Amino acid sequence: MTSTLPAVSDAATGAAPTTATPLTDDQLDALRGRLGADRVRRGVRLAQYTSFRIGGPADALYTARSADELEAAIRAARELGIPHFLLGLGANILVGDRGFRGLVIRNAARHFRIRPEGDTGHLWAESGAIMQDIILEAVERGWSGIEHYIGIPSTVGGAIWQNLHFLSPAPERERTMFIAEAFESCEILSEEGERKVVDADYVQFGYDDTVFHHRRDIVLSATFRLQKGDPDRLHRILHENLSWRGARHPWLQIHPSAGSIFKKIEGVGAGRLVDQAGLKGHRHGGAQISPMHANIVVNRGSATAKDVRELIALAQRAVEEKFGQRLEPEIGFIGEF
Repeated sequence: MTSTLPAVSDAATGAAPTTATPLTDDQLDALRGRLGADRVRRGVRLAQYTSFRIGGPADALYTARSADELEAAIRAARELGIPHFLLGLGANILVGDRGFRGLVIRNAARHFRIRPEGDTGHLWAESGAIMQDIILEAVERGWSGIEHYIGIPSTVGGAIWQNLHFLSPAPERERTMFIAEAFESCEILSEEGERKVVDADYVQFGYDDTVFHHRRDIVLSATFRLQKGDPDRLHRILHENLSWRGARHPWLQIHPSAGSIFKKIEGVGAGRLVDQAGLKGHRHGGAQISPMHANIVVNRGSATAKDVRELIALAQRAVEEKFGQRLEPEIGFIGEF
């Protein structure tokens, strides 16, 4: 199935129109003076850094390799008054075809370590650490608490930001497990510019929500509390969860995506409504509603952000007309479209 659609408005997808102007040479020079002349790159296309493999160029791109460098980049952008966006693994976002006007800070601060304390382990990780990397290390050393989240593309910072969750182990899969259950504390750079350690009470974990959705705080690192576990059981959970996800979600290596497109609707799955509206497998340009999972839009190789937004709008209209339900996007819309 393919379609031809009219242009879609920002209101249809939840994207805020971007009115930022390109960085000036003076602003770029100021950034390079603060962060290093060879570290701030101009005009880098962002598609390569997103799980959707879609996105135009950033005015400037800086890769932070440690929590200290991340702090320095955020402070520089704030103090110079430069629009900025913090990029992790680039999942759960759609970057516009025209890119981002300002500074994109790519979080590659990936140091981590485990400190044993009897039967408890304290896993400290910088916020750019990849969840899969720290999960595999923890399991290899017999530590339990985060193995459930294997296969979900996320950094540590992203996991905290959205309160990463997955179903409990097979065969029951009777409840949703949240990263908040293993969370101990995190170090942040606050909206006010204070670097400090905060606990779960500050973070206010909810379903797909934390305080970081509502404040301009930046997670620099986090500590998780783990327990000694049986390595054979932990490895079994890894394989079961990867198999379960693989049977229900398109593989990113073959069909790039941003994950679930629409927010959960209480009592009914958004994907089920899209499917019942007859749109599962529907293709528009290079974008397609996945034949495997109707709440995922995939890039079939040549998709643009425009293709994806128009397909999202089509699904919203179809579901609202047929079921009277309004689908709200779960992904973030970044930059100029």
